[in-house]
Amino acid sequence: MTDARPRKHSVTLRGHRTSISLEDDFWDAFREIAEAEGKGVNELTAEIDEARGLSSGLASAIRLYVLRHYRG
Repeated sequence: MTDARPRKHSVTLRGHRTSISLEDDFWDAFREIAEAEGKGVNELTAEIDEARGLSSGLASAIRLYVLRHYRG
């Protein structure tokens, strides 16, 4: 098991660098999903960011995306 504390990871959204705090397990799963979909992490992050609206934070939206992916 990896560290359960969130760590900051840098991504680029619309040409600007930003940080997202995710636990290592979520980050690893997110990278695996992006690769399986033939997308870069930045591209998939941008898609999630556009779809999330303002009701949730980006890190939460990514965690939910990962959860929904594996729940099928």
